[in-house]
Parts: sequence; C-alpha cells; structure tokens
Amino acid sequence: MLQNIHGTLQFLQRFPPFNQMEYAHLAFLVEQCQLRFYGPGESILKPSSGPVEHFYIVKQGRVVGERLHSATGGTETTFEITTGECFPLAALLGERATRTEHLAAEDTFCLQLNKPAFIKLFALSGAFRDFALRGVSSLLDQVNQQVQQKAVETLGTQYSLNTRLGELAMRHPVTCSPLMPLREAVTLMHEQQVGSIVVVDPDKAPVGIFTLRDLRHVVADGTNDFNQAIEGHMTPAPFFLSPDHSAFDAAIAMTERHIAHVCLVKDRRLCGVVSERDLFSLQRIDLVHLARTIRNAPRLDNLVAMRGEIGQLVERMLAHGASSTQITHIITLLNDHTVCRVIELTLAERGDPGVPFSWLCFGSEGRREQTLHTDQDNGILFEAKDGVEAAEIRRRLLPLAQQINQSLALCGFTLCKGNIMAGNPELCLSRAEWARRFAAFIREATPENLLRSSIYFDLRVVWGDERGCEQLRQGILDQVADNRLFQRMLAGNALRQRPPLGRLRDFVLTRKGSDKATLDLKVQGLTPFVDGARLLALANGIATNNTLQRLQQLVDKGVIERLDGAAYEEAYHFIQQTRMQQHQVQTRENQPYSNRVDPDSLNHLDRRILRESLRQAQRLQSSLALRYQL
Repeated sequence: MLQNIHGTLQFLQRFPPFNQMEYAHLAFLVEQCQLRFYGPGESILKPSSGPVEHFYIVKQGRVVGERLHSATGGTETTFEITTGECFPLAALLGERATRTEHLAAEDTFCLQLNKPAFIKLFALSGAFRDFALRGVSSLLDQVNQQVQQKAVETLGTQYSLNTRLGELAMRHPVTCSPLMPLREAVTLMHEQQVGSIVVVDPDKAPVGIFTLRDLRHVVADGTNDFNQAIEGHMTPAPFFLSPDHSAFDAAIAMTERHIAHVCLVKDRRLCGVVSERDLFSLQRIDLVHLARTIRNAPRLDNLVAMRGEIGQLVERMLAHGASSTQITHIITLLNDHTVCRVIELTLAERGDPGVPFSWLCFGSEGRREQTLHTDQDNGILFEAKDGVEAAEIRRRLLPLAQQINQSLALCGFTLCKGNIMAGNPELCLSRAEWARRFAAFIREATPENLLRSSIYFDLRVVWGDERGCEQLRQGILDQVADNRLFQRMLAGNALRQRPPLGRLRDFVLTRKGSDKATLDLKVQGLTPFVDGARLLALANGIATNNTLQRLQQLVDKGVIERLDGAAYEEAYHFIQQTRMQQHQVQTRENQPYSNRVDPDSLNHLDRRILRESLRQAQRLQSSLALRYQL
C-alpha cells in the first residue's frame, strides 16, 4: 500500500498543478484518492447524473467529451483528456452537473477524489486553488502568465503591451479653449513641459489638439501674429481612445495615423493624453519611431538595414508577453510601411508613369497575418476602358513593378517561387481583367483555381486608391453567395490538410529523410482555420480578410456558435504563438526558418494545449463536412 502511495505521488509530480503543490497537500490528495477502472465506451460522468460529486485525474488511458450536435441531433467529440489531466473543475466549483458526457475512449484508470476531500484540498493548497479557479478551459492563460512572468524577470518591468492607457496617463492633461491666443497656449505648453495642448469645448470634450509639430508649421509658414486664436492652427477632431484601451492600441494608432499623441476620453470628456514619449518612458516598444523612420527613409539601403530592427522589435515584444495577433498586426503594419516607401522611392527614381494604380497584396499579407519569414504575393490594379488601353498601361507599369519586386527582395521579402508578383504580366491587370479572372475561378472550380482562390480572394490594397479593390471584393462575395457548388468544392479543398491527430496516439508525425518525425504548425495547424474561416466568410457575405475577425463576425451572424468561435480563436492564437516563438529561436540560433515542430520538445502544458488546439481544427473541419455533406 505504501509503495502504491509513493508511486502515485511520483506520478502526480510530473504534471501541473500537482508539481507545484506542497508535499503535505499532495500526500493528502493521494491518501484520499481511490483508483477506478473504466472500459472503452463506459460513461464516467453525464449531464443527467446531477451535480458532480467527484474530481478525477487520468492515470492511464484516455477520456473524451461528447455532446449533442445542435444541427444533426447526433454527438460530437469536443475535447480529449489524457494522462495527468483532470476533470471536471468548472462543474465541481459551480456545484452543478457536467454539460458534457465524459466517456472512456479505451481502457482507462482514474484517480477519484470525493467532493468533501476536493473542497478541503482547495482550501489547503494555494497552487491547486489557483489552477482550479482558472479551469481547464483557461489553459492559455497559464501559458500567457508564464510568458509575462518571464518578461518581468528578464526585463524588470511590470508593464506589458496590455497595460491600460489609464495607467500610463498619470498627469492631468493640459487644455485650453479654442479662442486662447496662440502665444498663451505655447507659453502654457512650455511652463508645463508638455508636447501638446488639447483644445476643449465648455463640456471638456476635445475639439482639437496643438502639438510641437503644429508649432513648427506655424513658424515655417511665417506667421507673425501670435495673438491669433489657437483654433486656426490646431489639428481638429483629434483621435481618441478610452482609458480601458491598451498600450498596444495606442502604439498601433500612432503608427497607422502618423501621430505622436492620443487623447483619452471617457463619457465624452477628456481625461488624459498618452504621448509617444509615455510609451517609451515605460519601456514600451519603439514601434512608432521605427514606423516613422521607415516611412521617411531617404534611400533603399536604409530600408534594407531596418529589417534587422524589425526582428529585434518582435523579439522584445515576445519577451513583453505580446500575443501572436498583436505581433502579426505589427509586422504587417511595418511591412506595409516598407512596401509603400519602396514604391515611393522607385517612383522618385523612375518618374511618375502617368497612370494611377493600386498595389495589391494577397495571402497572409492580405489577411494581415504575416510573420517575419514572408515571401511576396502582390499584384497591380488599374482602370482601363478596354483591352487595348489595358495592354498599353500594362506595358508602362511592368518595368516599374519588376523593379519594386526586386527592391522588396533586397528588403527581406523573398521573391515568390510561384511568380505571384506584380511584375508578372498576368498579375498587372485592369479592374475588368481582374473581375473576369476571379469570375473564372468561381465558374470553373478546378483544383488549380480553388488553390488560386485561397490566395487571391484574401486581397487588399497596400498603396493607392482602395475603391477598385472594394468593387472586386464585393463582386467575389456576390458570386460565391450564389454558387453553392463552388462553396462545396472550397469546403472539400479546406478539408485537404487534416490536423495531425490520431485516435490512439497524441500526434501523427511525419519524417523527412533522416530528420526526426515532426508536424507542420502552418500547414496542418493554421491552414484548417484559415481555409474554413475564408469559406464561411465568403459564403455569408463577410468582407473582412483577417481569420480571427472572420471568426468573430461569423459568430455575430450566428453561423458559428459562440462557444465554438471562442475555442477556434484560442486554438488559432496558440498555434500561431508557438510557431512565432519557434521562428525566434531559429533566428537567435542562425537556423533556417521552419514551421515544423517536434511535440516532444514542448513542455507538458504547451504539448497539451497544442493537442487540444489541433482538436479544435478537427472540429471546425467536421462542421464543414457536415454543412456541405462531404
């Protein structure tokens, strides 16, 4: 008996939260446990059994959660619990029945703890209590907390990209009325040692902002009368956020809008100002400065040199606990700025071609989901009255496009092996030509056209007028909505990349040559979410390109159930985060980029969440197969 207790203790000390508990508390747990056996298909817990009376830890085997599928009336597997994992925390804490039936998927042994012992353990052990309160559904929180804690240890700061702006805007904002003379306003700025003064109405709502940049314009314009009212020189309708927005939101706004100050407004009243300096002084990211440097780069070689700075910025952001969504957003922003500056420098060198055009991007760049390792997927859109004029415009634009492609390659945007680039005559098209091409993809859904759809239908404008692109997008939405056969074939295409999970093993891995067997985080992990969200968005008239935004809008429209949507978002986020962290390790170790990962290289918690994330990809694919009868 003593030997069994010792063996169980050793077993539990391999898994969270038991590996963080004091020995006496863990010993109490083991002493109170009973070992239970369940055969394949045997029910352990079910909703009809009433409030849960026991806590379970899987010692050997596998438990699956089955719930009724609202569309079919059948059941579907919603989760899988394996060795070292426990259940059902939420139901126990809520003193209710479980919402999901828990079944043994194979011969399974569980350690069973009765409810009174669970309550006592909950009171005794802080580590166990914290774990229980977070719940199994919040595994990602544990990972994020670990990252944040690591950032605190390595960077010595309590702030993160998620810090509320209300915490950063410590001092009361300096304000004035629209009629205050310019001289008085500048004197007030000098006395208070601030770089901005907010112009407010009698209700304290901001109507304008005057900054040192505006003062430079006043001086440069040769204004002599500093007794003029400030309203004639202020920037009207200043951009604002609420105090509950994050430092990340402010940094993004400053980068996108080329501003150095963000007003904070609550209940329509000004309550603070956050400046670029505020972000820097609290060891914030130097995103705004880097973006401004890119946009004003005088030569191509300056842009080439800045790619390394973007990599260092991403490294710091990961250390600060930034999410994968925040990082891909920022990488895309900086990439957009780089593309715009390359186009402007090329036009300055070659001269204006005399033809308005828009620079398009496709694929991950079109979805704003780029990582540091990215190749070019771009094209050109222009207006032409007929095919003859289109051919002439194309002849003038192609040399320019080809030079832009080569310059982007020097800046770190790898040339596309499939030649999906604006310098390709097939991708430098008038709006009518693009429209005909896209209509052909939908009308003739060959395997090649389905693949092209998955690239080109995630399009957006990086530089130039956006109206032509919006018309193309609306045309795609209208045609896909009316073509159920094309939707069904897109669904079949979305089921090609199956998540690498087996029934009897954790992961199904593949080997390349003599390398260790691995799985592909991008192709097998992210692609099912990207393809599934694209199909459902196109079929339901959703114009946005970003995968997470598509999922959110699909939930809002009732196409996806809210709980499912949240699970898909968390899973996508975690796989992307794991992929980006791996890329950072490869960068530091001077290794080539790879999306392949060996699950054995992950810690137990990360491995567990990866498996559950891939399970969610399976569930999304199953719902598509059901919806389109595949």
